[in-house]
Amino acid sequence: MSSQITETEVFGLLNVDKPAGMTSRDVVNRVQRLVKPHKAGHAGTLDPLATGVLVVAIGPATRLIEYVQRLLKTYQATFLLGRTSDTEDIEGRVEELTSAPVPSEAQIRVALPRFLGTIQQVPPAYSAVKVEGQRAYKLARRGEAVELASRPIEIHGLEILRYDYPALELLVRCGSGTYVRSLGRDLAQALGTGAVMSALRRQAIGPFDAAAAVPLDALSPDEIMRRLQPVQRALVDMPLLEMNEQELKLLGYGQPIADRGSLAVPEAAAVYAGRLVAILARDQHRRWRPVKFFPAA
Repeated sequence: MSSQITETEVFGLLNVDKPAGMTSRDVVNRVQRLVKPHKAGHAGTLDPLATGVLVVAIGPATRLIEYVQRLLKTYQATFLLGRTSDTEDIEGRVEELTSAPVPSEAQIRVALPRFLGTIQQVPPAYSAVKVEGQRAYKLARRGEAVELASRPIEIHGLEILRYDYPALELLVRCGSGTYVRSLGRDLAQALGTGAVMSALRRQAIGPFDAAAAVPLDALSPDEIMRRLQPVQRALVDMPLLEMNEQELKLLGYGQPIADRGSLAVPEAAAVYAGRLVAILARDQHRRWRPVKFFPAA
């Protein structure tokens, strides 16, 4: 088994099953050591408490992280009702509420629909959201008051998997920017109680599924190359645009390409020539311009 990657270019996405007790950065650092001198970065941060799918981009694929983050996410989350926490999970100072109501499963089912669709959510104080240039969690750790504005998020699905008070297990399908622990907080408040998240597993990001994720301890340079997935998987919703050799050269120089009417509606498209060459966007003249270009090594 090789102790290093010998390919001159590594360009792909790795679906890692993040273990509990590690930060997402810890996982990337482990991968980074195995793929040197190639770059690595992660899409969609998971808290140390959380496990499951962490997509690690390697090589030029690090420039596609924003597209992975936009993909639909699926979580399996467990909350303990009748409690509150400064971090909104069991990692913080957990306090049990006195005389907290015990909602029935029927009451929970009635409350769930109000959290579907586009809703407003206030992120937790212990989060990476920036407040005047500083991460909110750093301010919170110093004991400073953190006031965050609400922002819109998309909740595509909510399903009760198990309810045995105080434990409530939900399946959550959501868009980017959603804090699942805050979703539990808000649902509990709607039921007249509190909640802290006790477990979280990301089951999927778009086509990247936990069942196919590689355990972190199983990684080696050879295993990474065997498990590396094509970057097209991050662009599943982006239409493809064919380019001739001359047009590909123009793209390499950052020149615009006239729209030939092949794609009348989309505002972005991907170009492949054996591998991903560019991501294009329309300019004010409806021409295609490269917003990201990936020259071969």
